[in-house]
Amino acid sequence: MKYFRLITKDIDVKPLLGEIDGQEDAWLANTTRQDKIRVQRETNTIFLRNAVKRPDLVIEENQESGPTRISTRFPFAIAFMNHVAAQLKCQLSRATIVRLKPRSEVGVHIDAGSYYLIRHRFHLVLRSSCGSVLRAGDEQVRMQEGELWWFDNKQHHSAFNESSEWRIHYIFDLLPPVYARLAINPTPLDQLPTDIVASALGERAPAPAL
Repeated sequence: MKYFRLITKDIDVKPLLGEIDGQEDAWLANTTRQDKIRVQRETNTIFLRNAVKRPDLVIEENQESGPTRISTRFPFAIAFMNHVAAQLKCQLSRATIVRLKPRSEVGVHIDAGSYYLIRHRFHLVLRSSCGSVLRAGDEQVRMQEGELWWFDNKQHHSAFNESSEWRIHYIFDLLPPVYARLAINPTPLDQLPTDIVASALGERAPAPAL
């Protein structure tokens, strides 16, 4: 297959699920993903690592990420993702725990932008009684509990939960070292010297005070 690769299977997900179960409030701590992205309206997301705040950059072009406040409540999740990153000699970027409603879907979309272009997307299936159907390009797989998958999210892709239970995955991005030099945000305009900002905005810099 071109767009999917099974990395490993038979992962013991019980302690990872145990960390999530009982923290129902975490699912609604940040609802921006399902509120603002139409294809994600049937999902809930716990953001463990998110883009740094950069009002001058759209999120798809924002290369920098960091841990969220709520991530301290999920040490097993962070440890697992960092372990995978170390095993693959990559750097952990954005990281989430995502659940999809029973008998629901994530609509067809592409993860576009320079952030996604230089990173690899991974899914660990934590809970999925019927298996998780994921399509990318012209290929389809049914991911099973305890399986870690890479897939090409630069292709048109969609996901389906055919069961009567919530489907729960870790979804996280890894930056390979070959692209690390590209994963740098531009310096914010408000941190640049006045004359450079004026030039960038097509304005004349003010004369220096004497």
